[in-house]
Amino acid sequence: MTDRPNVLWIMADQLRFDYLSCYGHPHLHTPHIDALADRGVRFTNAYVQSPVCGPSRMSAYTGRYVRSHGSTWNGMPLRVGEPALGDHLRAAGARAVLVGKTHMTADAEGMAWLGIDPDSQIGVQVSQCGFEPFDRDDGLHPDGPRQNWSAYDDYLVAQGYASDNPWSDFANSGLDADGARLSAWLLKNSRLPADVPEEHSETAYMTDRAIEFMRQAQADGRPWLCHLSYIKPHWPYIVPAPYHDMYDARHIVPPIRSETERETDHPLMRAYLDARVCRSFSRDTVREHVIPAYMGLIKQLDDNLGRLFAWMDAAGLSENTIIAFTSDHGDYMGDHWMGDKDFYHEMAVKVPLILADPRPAAKAAHGTVSDALVEMIDLAPTFMAAMGCPPKPHVVEGRDLAPILQGVEGFSRRYAISQHDYHWSEMARTLDQPQEHAHTTMIFDGRWKYIRCEGFRPVLFDLQGDPQELTDLGASEIPEHSEVRARMEAALLDWATRHHTRITATPAVLERQKKAAEGGILIGFWDEAEYEAATGLTFGDRTPVRPD
Repeated sequence: MTDRPNVLWIMADQLRFDYLSCYGHPHLHTPHIDALADRGVRFTNAYVQSPVCGPSRMSAYTGRYVRSHGSTWNGMPLRVGEPALGDHLRAAGARAVLVGKTHMTADAEGMAWLGIDPDSQIGVQVSQCGFEPFDRDDGLHPDGPRQNWSAYDDYLVAQGYASDNPWSDFANSGLDADGARLSAWLLKNSRLPADVPEEHSETAYMTDRAIEFMRQAQADGRPWLCHLSYIKPHWPYIVPAPYHDMYDARHIVPPIRSETERETDHPLMRAYLDARVCRSFSRDTVREHVIPAYMGLIKQLDDNLGRLFAWMDAAGLSENTIIAFTSDHGDYMGDHWMGDKDFYHEMAVKVPLILADPRPAAKAAHGTVSDALVEMIDLAPTFMAAMGCPPKPHVVEGRDLAPILQGVEGFSRRYAISQHDYHWSEMARTLDQPQEHAHTTMIFDGRWKYIRCEGFRPVLFDLQGDPQELTDLGASEIPEHSEVRARMEAALLDWATRHHTRITATPAVLERQKKAAEGGILIGFWDEAEYEAATGLTFGDRTPVRPD
């Protein structure tokens, strides 16, 4: 154990919080993730800042809300100059390394305007959310040539899986009984085994790459943060043998939904339910095909994490490495008659979060469960503090979770915030919503979940009386509900109007402004006596110097 621990930050893509046995799933057993929870803190109220990959991750990597960093949708570049976790850690002498996915899109125009070469050291850092890319793999490229950053594609080719796009053609496709290749982009093919052996699958490959990084880093000596970012269980939903047939209809939890939800009079919710992905996942046939594969992907992830944790134990790294496990958002899987993510029910916006801190100060909290209201942006300041970075409240909007990890008082939050930009979607086209109005914002206080829907009435859920979120109270005329809506709207306005762009307001700048205001600005004084009475200085007590 050293004063500056390493951090292994594991993020699974599109993993629901309730599809782990330590979070209560009755059939999907995840002993290695459960064991991590036993030696750390398991959070039950962790919320992401957007229910979509890109903006959620940009918030996680910057420690800032979506309205602050401005990357509101997948493919929306994170602007040059937006400080990220890797930038803060580098300034403190630590490394921040990426193994896997970020969904980051570089601000090419901003770099060109500033004359930054994308291939330079600064250009790479700006293009990779501040991370040092050890092995980036965003996947998600069903058509066209291989992505230029994807070493996994090259790895597959080296193993004999040769095509223009082996990620799609092998790792995310299967074969029927006649040997015909069938793509997992079609949901009907989800139950096929992926056409790669497990040891060459993406999850196994990324696990191997994380081990290789940590092996190399041991010789470097600098503290490091490794962001191990798995792309699964995100769609395409397909998993290699033997995981493809471990689960079947007997293991599928009944959907959370009601007929009342289908009869909603809310235009935006109606448009969601009419969208293709929601119409698909509202069908039991689709759920019966996809959910067993989704569960298999999670089981495979847990087994690979067991392999990773065992290697870390043997290498002596576990005793000096904080391990964080989480997800960037969830997956509806037919709940509320919806599919994919994109809205704010618990299965989409609440995520698993486990933090295992081996330092002595945290041992008292090992094996505990916290119901504190936390946000994904809290991870950045937590890691920064652990690795020796000074606090940067003028930049980072999250809060250090150290008090919870140490089992002491000192952490509190009144609201969690999440945002979604749906201007690109079927919903926006159906409703003819212009880009500037096609967005929603959730504010949640631990009981009341209020969703502002620009151009439409709000949505309101009472998670105390209705924990499954089946009844929308957004149009309720009951006085208590009207009062709650007014209070939550006011809280949202307060949050939205706070300073969030003053990232240059360092303590030194603020002190300089204070001193200038106290003694250096003369506007408003009537005469010398008034000036001298206010400042204690003699007006004009400066000797002018004529230039030669």
